[in-house]
Amino acid sequence: MRYLGPAALTAASLVLLLATDQAVVEMSTAGPAAAPARVLARTAPGLAPGPALDPAFDPAPTAQQLTAQQLTAQQLTAQQLTAQAAPAVAHQAAALTEGRTAAGVPPVRLRRRLLADPLRSRREPLPAEVFTGAGFDACSAPPVETMRAWWGTSPYGAVGIYTSGRQRACGQSRLTADWVREVREMGWQLIPTHVGRQAPCMAAGSKTQRIDPAQAVQQGREEAAEAVRAVQGLGLRVGTPVYLDVEAYPRGDSACSQAVMDFTVGWTQALHGAGFRSGFYSSTNSGVADLAAAARAGSGPLPDAVWYANWDDRATTTDGAGRLGDDLWTDHARIHQHHGNAQESYGGAALAVDRNQVDGPVAR
Repeated sequence: MRYLGPAALTAASLVLLLATDQAVVEMSTAGPAAAPARVLARTAPGLAPGPALDPAFDPAPTAQQLTAQQLTAQQLTAQQLTAQAAPAVAHQAAALTEGRTAAGVPPVRLRRRLLADPLRSRREPLPAEVFTGAGFDACSAPPVETMRAWWGTSPYGAVGIYTSGRQRACGQSRLTADWVREVREMGWQLIPTHVGRQAPCMAAGSKTQRIDPAQAVQQGREEAAEAVRAVQGLGLRVGTPVYLDVEAYPRGDSACSQAVMDFTVGWTQALHGAGFRSGFYSSTNSGVADLAAAARAGSGPLPDAVWYANWDDRATTTDGAGRLGDDLWTDHARIHQHHGNAQESYGGAALAVDRNQVDGPVAR
Protein backbone atom coordinates (compact mmCIF):
# COMPACT_ATOMS: atom_id res chain seq x y z
CA MET A 1 0.00 0.00 0.00
CA ARG A 2 1.28 3.43 -0.79
CA TYR A 3 0.75 6.34 1.54
CA LEU A 4 2.93 9.41 0.89
CA GLY A 5 4.74 10.07 4.12
CA PRO A 6 7.94 11.32 5.74
CA ALA A 7 9.97 8.88 3.67
CA ALA A 8 9.27 10.98 0.59
CA LEU A 9 9.70 14.64 1.53
CA THR A 10 8.72 16.44 -1.68
CA ALA A 11 6.17 19.15 -2.45
CA ALA A 12 3.56 16.46 -3.09
CA SER A 13 4.41 14.40 -0.03
CA LEU A 14 2.17 13.77 2.92
CA VAL A 15 3.77 14.82 6.19
CA LEU A 16 2.39 12.99 9.18
CA LEU A 17 3.34 14.41 12.58
CA LEU A 18 0.67 13.11 14.92
CA ALA A 19 0.98 13.27 18.69
CA THR A 20 0.17 10.09 20.54
CA ASP A 21 -2.34 10.05 23.40
CA GLN A 22 -0.96 7.13 25.37
CA ALA A 23 2.32 5.54 26.38
CA VAL A 24 4.22 4.01 23.51
CA VAL A 25 5.66 0.55 23.83
CA GLU A 26 8.26 -0.05 21.18
CA MET A 27 8.29 -3.34 19.28
CA SER A 28 11.78 -3.74 17.83
CA THR A 29 12.07 -5.30 14.39
CA ALA A 30 14.46 -8.17 13.93
CA GLY A 31 17.59 -7.64 11.87
CA PRO A 32 17.80 -8.75 8.25
CA ALA A 33 19.29 -12.15 9.04
CA ALA A 34 16.88 -12.97 11.84
CA ALA A 35 14.07 -15.47 11.42
CA PRO A 36 10.63 -13.81 11.36
CA ALA A 37 9.09 -13.53 14.82
CA ARG A 38 5.51 -14.71 14.89
CA VAL A 39 2.80 -15.69 17.30
CA LEU A 40 -0.13 -17.66 15.92
CA ALA A 41 -3.46 -18.40 17.55
CA ARG A 42 -6.30 -20.45 16.15
CA THR A 43 -9.06 -18.42 17.79
CA ALA A 44 -9.30 -14.79 18.71
CA PRO A 45 -12.49 -13.55 20.37
CA GLY A 46 -13.85 -10.06 19.78
CA LEU A 47 -11.28 -8.50 17.49
CA ALA A 48 -13.27 -5.30 17.17
CA PRO A 49 -15.61 -3.18 19.26
CA GLY A 50 -19.25 -3.98 18.52
CA PRO A 51 -22.36 -1.96 19.37
CA ALA A 52 -25.39 -3.72 20.80
CA LEU A 53 -27.54 -5.37 18.17
CA ASP A 54 -30.82 -3.67 17.30
CA PRO A 55 -33.08 -6.12 15.41
CA ALA A 56 -35.00 -3.23 13.88
CA PHE A 57 -32.10 -2.43 11.56
CA ASP A 58 -31.40 -3.99 8.16
CA PRO A 59 -31.10 -7.77 8.16
CA ALA A 60 -27.76 -9.25 7.18
CA PRO A 61 -27.35 -11.10 3.88
CA THR A 62 -26.80 -14.83 4.12
CA ALA A 63 -23.66 -16.59 2.98
CA GLN A 64 -25.64 -18.00 0.07
CA GLN A 65 -26.42 -14.48 -1.11
CA LEU A 66 -22.71 -13.79 -1.33
CA THR A 67 -21.90 -16.50 -3.85
CA ALA A 68 -20.10 -15.88 -7.09
CA GLN A 69 -23.42 -16.16 -8.95
CA GLN A 70 -24.51 -12.88 -7.39
CA LEU A 71 -21.65 -10.96 -8.98
CA THR A 72 -22.46 -9.12 -12.15
CA ALA A 73 -20.63 -9.83 -15.37
CA GLN A 74 -19.02 -6.42 -15.10
CA GLN A 75 -17.61 -7.23 -11.65
CA LEU A 76 -16.27 -10.56 -12.82
CA THR A 77 -14.60 -8.95 -15.79
CA ALA A 78 -13.08 -6.20 -13.69
CA GLN A 79 -11.71 -8.74 -11.25
CA GLN A 80 -9.72 -10.62 -13.87
CA LEU A 81 -6.87 -8.15 -14.21
CA THR A 82 -4.23 -8.89 -16.77
CA ALA A 83 -0.54 -8.58 -16.07
CA GLN A 84 0.78 -5.08 -16.55
CA ALA A 85 3.88 -3.11 -15.77
CA ALA A 86 4.01 -2.34 -12.06
CA PRO A 87 4.02 1.39 -11.25
CA ALA A 88 6.46 2.78 -8.75
CA VAL A 89 3.75 2.92 -6.10
CA ALA A 90 0.75 0.70 -5.45
CA HIS A 91 -1.33 3.37 -3.73
CA GLN A 92 -2.00 7.02 -3.97
CA ALA A 93 -2.71 9.52 -1.23
CA ALA A 94 -4.54 12.79 -1.46
CA ALA A 95 -2.20 15.78 -1.43
CA LEU A 96 -2.80 16.51 2.23
CA THR A 97 -0.45 18.60 4.32
CA GLU A 98 -0.01 19.03 8.02
CA GLY A 99 -1.94 22.28 7.82
CA ARG A 100 -4.91 20.63 6.13
CA THR A 101 -5.14 17.94 8.78
CA ALA A 102 -4.76 20.20 11.81
CA ALA A 103 -6.95 22.87 13.39
CA GLY A 104 -8.10 24.35 10.07
CA VAL A 105 -10.24 21.33 9.21
CA PRO A 106 -13.85 21.51 10.46
CA PRO A 107 -14.99 18.66 12.70
CA VAL A 108 -16.57 15.68 10.96
CA ARG A 109 -20.05 14.79 12.16
CA LEU A 110 -21.09 11.19 11.54
CA ARG A 111 -24.57 9.73 11.84
CA ARG A 112 -24.95 6.41 13.63
CA ARG A 113 -25.29 3.60 11.09
CA LEU A 114 -26.19 0.32 12.78
CA LEU A 115 -26.97 -2.90 10.92
CA ALA A 116 -27.53 -6.43 12.17
CA ASP A 117 -24.26 -8.30 12.63
CA PRO A 118 -24.38 -11.96 11.52
CA LEU A 119 -21.54 -12.83 13.89
CA ARG A 120 -23.86 -12.31 16.84
CA SER A 121 -26.12 -15.13 15.73
CA ARG A 122 -23.34 -17.69 15.31
CA ARG A 123 -23.23 -20.52 17.83
CA GLU A 124 -19.45 -20.63 17.70
CA PRO A 125 -17.08 -17.67 17.17
CA LEU A 126 -15.30 -17.46 13.87
CA PRO A 127 -11.87 -19.09 13.98
CA ALA A 128 -8.98 -16.72 13.55
CA GLU A 129 -5.26 -16.89 12.96
CA VAL A 130 -3.26 -14.07 14.52
CA PHE A 131 0.26 -13.04 13.54
CA THR A 132 2.55 -10.81 15.56
CA GLY A 133 5.75 -9.59 13.93
CA ALA A 134 7.11 -7.75 10.90
CA GLY A 135 5.34 -7.86 7.55
CA PHE A 136 5.52 -6.21 4.15
CA ASP A 137 3.26 -5.50 1.21
CA ALA A 138 4.18 -5.12 -2.46
CA CYS A 139 2.21 -3.95 -5.46
CA SER A 140 2.14 -7.39 -7.13
CA ALA A 141 2.42 -10.80 -5.54
CA PRO A 142 6.19 -11.46 -5.67
CA PRO A 143 7.61 -14.45 -7.54
CA VAL A 144 7.66 -17.67 -5.55
CA GLU A 145 11.45 -17.69 -5.90
CA THR A 146 11.63 -14.28 -4.21
CA MET A 147 9.38 -15.41 -1.39
CA ARG A 148 11.63 -18.42 -0.89
CA ALA A 149 14.76 -16.24 -0.91
CA TRP A 150 13.27 -13.84 1.65
CA TRP A 151 12.00 -16.51 4.05
CA GLY A 152 14.41 -16.71 6.98
CA THR A 153 16.81 -14.13 5.52
CA SER A 154 14.51 -11.12 5.91
CA PRO A 155 12.87 -9.90 9.12
CA TYR A 156 9.43 -10.56 7.64
CA GLY A 157 6.94 -13.31 8.30
CA ALA A 158 3.77 -11.92 6.69
CA VAL A 159 2.97 -10.43 3.29
CA GLY A 160 0.05 -8.30 2.14
CA ILE A 161 -1.51 -9.47 -1.13
CA TYR A 162 -4.12 -7.75 -3.30
CA THR A 163 -6.67 -10.52 -3.69
CA SER A 164 -9.47 -8.54 -5.34
CA GLY A 165 -10.82 -5.15 -6.34
CA ARG A 166 -11.51 -3.27 -9.54
CA GLN A 167 -8.91 -0.60 -8.72
CA ARG A 168 -5.82 -2.59 -7.86
CA ALA A 169 -2.78 -0.67 -9.09
CA CYS A 170 -0.91 -3.70 -10.44
CA GLY A 171 -1.68 -6.88 -12.30
CA GLN A 172 -1.68 -10.08 -10.24
CA SER A 173 -0.73 -12.69 -12.83
CA ARG A 174 1.22 -14.71 -10.23
CA LEU A 175 -1.51 -14.67 -7.59
CA THR A 176 -3.11 -18.11 -7.90
CA ALA A 177 -4.18 -20.85 -5.54
CA ASP A 178 -0.88 -22.59 -6.29
CA TRP A 179 1.09 -19.45 -5.35
CA VAL A 180 -0.84 -19.22 -2.07
CA ARG A 181 -0.26 -22.88 -1.29
CA GLU A 182 3.48 -22.70 -2.03
CA VAL A 183 4.24 -19.60 0.02
CA ARG A 184 2.15 -20.80 2.93
CA GLU A 185 4.01 -24.08 2.95
CA MET A 186 7.21 -22.05 3.35
CA GLY A 187 5.71 -20.48 6.47
CA TRP A 188 4.48 -17.11 5.18
CA GLN A 189 1.32 -15.59 6.64
CA LEU A 190 -0.95 -13.69 4.22
CA ILE A 191 -2.88 -10.43 4.60
CA PRO A 192 -5.61 -10.36 1.89
CA THR A 193 -6.54 -6.88 0.65
CA HIS A 194 -9.35 -5.55 -1.56
CA VAL A 195 -9.06 -2.29 -3.54
CA GLY A 196 -12.50 -1.14 -4.68
CA ARG A 197 -14.50 2.07 -4.78
CA GLN A 198 -12.93 5.04 -3.05
CA ALA A 199 -14.13 8.05 -1.08
CA PRO A 200 -16.35 10.45 -3.08
CA CYS A 201 -14.09 13.38 -2.15
CA MET A 202 -10.79 11.66 -2.97
CA ALA A 203 -8.43 13.79 -5.05
CA ALA A 204 -8.32 13.08 -8.77
CA GLY A 205 -6.04 10.19 -9.68
CA SER A 206 -5.95 6.76 -11.23
CA LYS A 207 -8.68 5.39 -8.93
CA THR A 208 -11.71 6.95 -10.57
CA GLN A 209 -14.53 4.74 -9.27
CA ARG A 210 -16.07 6.29 -6.18
CA ILE A 211 -18.62 5.37 -3.55
CA ASP A 212 -22.12 6.66 -4.23
CA PRO A 213 -23.35 8.10 -0.90
CA ALA A 214 -26.94 7.09 -1.70
CA GLN A 215 -25.93 3.45 -2.26
CA ALA A 216 -22.91 3.17 0.01
CA VAL A 217 -24.14 0.31 2.23
CA GLN A 218 -25.25 -1.82 -0.72
CA GLN A 219 -22.04 -1.11 -2.64
CA GLY A 220 -20.04 -2.24 0.37
CA ARG A 221 -22.00 -5.48 0.43
CA GLU A 222 -21.46 -6.03 -3.29
CA GLU A 223 -17.72 -5.57 -3.01
CA ALA A 224 -17.63 -7.95 -0.07
CA ALA A 225 -19.20 -10.57 -2.35
CA GLU A 226 -16.40 -10.00 -4.84
CA ALA A 227 -13.80 -10.26 -2.10
CA VAL A 228 -15.29 -13.51 -0.76
CA ARG A 229 -15.25 -15.08 -4.19
CA ALA A 230 -11.60 -14.13 -4.65
CA VAL A 231 -10.27 -15.49 -1.37
CA GLN A 232 -12.27 -18.67 -1.73
CA GLY A 233 -10.79 -19.11 -5.20
CA LEU A 234 -7.33 -18.84 -3.66
CA GLY A 235 -8.09 -21.63 -1.21
CA LEU A 236 -8.42 -19.46 1.90
CA ARG A 237 -10.78 -20.62 4.61
CA VAL A 238 -13.61 -19.31 6.76
CA GLY A 239 -12.37 -16.81 9.32
CA THR A 240 -9.87 -15.23 6.91
CA PRO A 241 -9.90 -11.42 7.06
CA VAL A 242 -10.06 -9.24 3.96
CA TYR A 243 -8.76 -5.70 4.47
CA LEU A 244 -10.68 -2.97 2.64
CA ASP A 245 -8.20 -0.52 1.11
CA VAL A 246 -9.49 3.05 1.40
CA GLU A 247 -6.88 5.47 0.10
CA ALA A 248 -6.31 8.83 1.78
CA TYR A 249 -8.89 11.55 1.17
CA PRO A 250 -9.31 15.14 2.40
CA ARG A 251 -11.04 15.08 5.77
CA GLY A 252 -13.54 17.72 6.80
CA ASP A 253 -16.41 16.81 4.45
CA SER A 254 -18.94 15.06 6.69
CA ALA A 255 -20.97 13.70 3.76
CA CYS A 256 -17.86 12.13 2.27
CA SER A 257 -16.80 10.60 5.58
CA GLN A 258 -20.33 9.28 6.13
CA ALA A 259 -20.32 7.57 2.73
CA VAL A 260 -17.00 5.84 3.48
CA MET A 261 -18.23 4.62 6.86
CA ASP A 262 -21.59 3.45 5.47
CA PHE A 263 -19.71 1.54 2.79
CA THR A 264 -17.46 0.00 5.47
CA VAL A 265 -20.43 -1.08 7.61
CA GLY A 266 -22.05 -2.77 4.59
CA TRP A 267 -18.73 -4.40 3.69
CA THR A 268 -18.28 -5.76 7.21
CA GLN A 269 -21.84 -7.02 7.53
CA ALA A 270 -21.59 -8.96 4.27
CA LEU A 271 -18.19 -10.47 5.08
CA HIS A 272 -19.48 -11.58 8.47
CA GLY A 273 -22.52 -13.10 6.78
CA ALA A 274 -20.24 -15.19 4.58
CA GLY A 275 -18.08 -16.33 7.51
CA PHE A 276 -15.08 -14.07 6.89
CA ARG A 277 -13.53 -11.34 9.00
CA SER A 278 -13.41 -7.70 8.01
CA GLY A 279 -10.32 -5.50 7.95
CA PHE A 280 -9.87 -1.83 7.11
CA TYR A 281 -6.78 -0.06 5.71
CA SER A 282 -6.44 3.71 5.44
CA SER A 283 -4.37 6.68 6.54
CA THR A 284 -4.55 7.90 10.09
CA ASN A 285 -5.55 11.38 8.87
CA SER A 286 -8.64 10.26 6.96
CA GLY A 287 -10.16 6.78 6.97
CA VAL A 288 -8.79 5.68 10.34
CA ALA A 289 -9.81 8.94 12.00
CA ASP A 290 -13.31 8.52 10.57
CA LEU A 291 -13.45 4.87 11.63
CA ALA A 292 -12.64 5.84 15.21
CA ALA A 293 -15.39 8.49 15.02
CA ALA A 294 -17.84 5.88 13.70
CA ALA A 295 -17.00 3.64 16.66
CA ARG A 296 -17.65 6.53 19.05
CA ALA A 297 -20.97 7.19 17.31
CA GLY A 298 -22.07 3.59 17.87
CA SER A 299 -22.09 2.50 14.23
CA GLY A 300 -21.67 -1.14 13.30
CA PRO A 301 -20.78 -3.74 12.52
CA LEU A 302 -17.29 -2.29 12.23
CA PRO A 303 -14.17 -4.08 10.94
CA ASP A 304 -12.47 -6.66 13.12
CA ALA A 305 -9.00 -5.19 12.53
CA VAL A 306 -7.50 -1.86 11.50
CA TRP A 307 -4.44 -1.40 9.28
CA TYR A 308 -3.34 2.19 9.73
CA ALA A 309 -0.85 4.00 7.50
CA ASN A 310 1.40 6.44 9.29
CA TRP A 311 4.95 6.56 7.94
CA ASP A 312 6.66 7.47 11.17
CA ASP A 313 9.24 4.63 11.16
CA ARG A 314 7.89 3.37 14.48
CA ALA A 315 7.51 -0.40 14.30
CA THR A 316 4.75 -0.53 16.89
CA THR A 317 1.00 -1.05 16.99
CA THR A 318 0.44 0.17 20.53
CA ASP A 319 0.03 3.93 20.06
CA GLY A 320 -2.51 3.93 17.23
CA ALA A 321 -0.73 6.97 15.79
CA GLY A 322 -2.80 9.16 18.08
CA ARG A 323 -6.05 8.11 16.36
CA LEU A 324 -6.91 4.83 18.07
CA GLY A 325 -7.48 4.97 21.80
CA ASP A 326 -6.64 2.13 24.14
CA ASP A 327 -10.27 0.96 23.96
CA LEU A 328 -10.36 0.52 20.16
CA TRP A 329 -8.99 -2.49 18.27
CA THR A 330 -6.50 -3.47 20.94
CA ASP A 331 -6.99 -7.25 21.15
CA HIS A 332 -4.61 -8.44 18.40
CA ALA A 333 -6.48 -6.26 15.91
CA ARG A 334 -3.95 -3.77 14.49
CA ILE A 335 -1.41 -3.46 11.70
CA HIS A 336 0.77 -0.38 11.37
CA GLN A 337 2.27 0.52 8.00
CA HIS A 338 5.20 2.58 9.25
CA HIS A 339 7.46 2.99 6.20
CA GLY A 340 6.80 3.10 2.47
CA ASN A 341 8.63 2.65 -0.82
CA ALA A 342 11.60 0.82 0.64
CA GLN A 343 13.96 -0.92 -1.76
CA GLU A 344 15.10 -4.10 -0.05
CA SER A 345 17.07 -7.19 -1.03
CA TYR A 346 17.45 -10.51 0.80
CA GLY A 347 18.87 -13.75 -0.46
CA GLY A 348 19.82 -12.07 -3.72
CA ALA A 349 16.20 -11.02 -4.54
CA ALA A 350 15.08 -7.39 -4.54
CA LEU A 351 11.63 -5.87 -4.01
CA ALA A 352 10.04 -2.47 -3.45
CA VAL A 353 7.93 -2.83 -0.32
CA ASP A 354 6.08 -1.05 2.42
CA ARG A 355 7.05 -2.09 5.94
CA ASN A 356 4.44 -3.08 8.50
CA GLN A 357 4.27 -4.12 12.12
CA VAL A 358 1.54 -6.72 12.50
CA ASP A 359 -0.48 -7.78 15.50
CA GLY A 360 -3.72 -8.91 13.97
CA PRO A 361 -5.66 -11.54 12.04
CA VAL A 362 -4.21 -13.09 8.90
CA ALA A 363 -5.44 -15.61 6.36
CA ARG A 364 -6.49 -19.09 7.35
